Amino acid sequence: MAVNKAEEKQKNRKTEKQKNRKTEKTILEEKKMQRRSFLKKATIGAGAAALAAPSIAQTLPTLNWRLVSSFPKSLDTLFGTPEVFANALRKATDGKFNVKVFAAGEVVPALQVLDAVQNGTVECGHTASYYYLGKNSAFIFDTAAPFGMTARQQSAWMLHGNGMKLMRELYASYNIVNFLGGQTGTQMGGWFRKEIKSPEDLKGLKFRIAGFAGQVLAKLGVVPQQLPAGEIYSALEKGTIDAAEFVGPYDDEKLGLAKVAKNYYYPAFWEGAAGLSFLVNKKQWDSLPPAYQAAWQAACFEAHTDMCAKYDALNPPALQRLVQGGAVLRKFNTSVMDACFKASQETYAEESAKNPQFKKIFEDYRAFRNMEAQWFNVAEQAFAQYSFAKKL
Repeated sequence: MAVNKAEEKQKNRKTEKQKNRKTEKTILEEKKMQRRSFLKKATIGAGAAALAAPSIAQTLPTLNWRLVSSFPKSLDTLFGTPEVFANALRKATDGKFNVKVFAAGEVVPALQVLDAVQNGTVECGHTASYYYLGKNSAFIFDTAAPFGMTARQQSAWMLHGNGMKLMRELYASYNIVNFLGGQTGTQMGGWFRKEIKSPEDLKGLKFRIAGFAGQVLAKLGVVPQQLPAGEIYSALEKGTIDAAEFVGPYDDEKLGLAKVAKNYYYPAFWEGAAGLSFLVNKKQWDSLPPAYQAAWQAACFEAHTDMCAKYDALNPPALQRLVQGGAVLRKFNTSVMDACFKASQETYAEESAKNPQFKKIFEDYRAFRNMEAQWFNVAEQAFAQYSFAKKL
């Protein structure tokens, strides 16, 4: 009996093992079937998407827009930025959205880009907004403000502060939507026939300078002149003006300014950075399919980033060439900078009292700038002052 019971238990264990093996096998087979089903569905889905993509692309319109620039073709940094943009946009839309770039004067004069976009003469433009100070002084904050922000700080305000929101509100009054269109970085103070040793030397000086800074320097006796890039050299050569600023070494070399004035001053307190903008007619922008709007914004970011990087790469060797060619580097002394800072504060206060929109934007801009300055004075400046005084 004992033997029979032992045999029976052994048989039961074998039977149970066989059942377990069958169960495991069944589970494995079910999992394989599930994987096959998933892969089959995924393949079908991918194929359907691939087939659908061309049909979606075919529904998007072919567009040919015109963009007017405030700059001549000779300035491949400034004029070149909308070309970078146009190429990126064309590639992103498979050649269906094309923007032809026109230099200053080919369609409209250099300083009438905003007007041309506003009234629909062209669909879009590329310019420095502070050229339109006469329309609304608040436009300066889209480009540069005296003793304001650096390129990185300005981009931070525009993208992660209230900058873009405030500027969009301003441009809405002009039937325009604005986008970031490049950054020059900190600029040079310009080319002077004579040395500027004190604020007294600024009195009566006919100085080509753009935007709000002209109003500031007028308090110190300067006679500001606003001229487009293509007219600066001849005005300086003929003596129509006594000094001129534009951007920095690379562009200034292109314009030949060192040939007619040797004293090259720095820094441009009025342009710790200068932001350029793409302007689009509001009606035209609203007519674009969402896919084209997304492609447009992506192309703007590419061009915006490219311009600042290009200046940072091209300015150092250009400065070396200018100095080797006879240009004399001079730094504005503390007395000049202090006088200009005081005049800037007075001008900000006066303009805020006259223009509520200017005041609204300036208060936000100033708060952001002062906070940025506190941070940059810690790590950034400590690193730059020590490290950049040495060679690796």
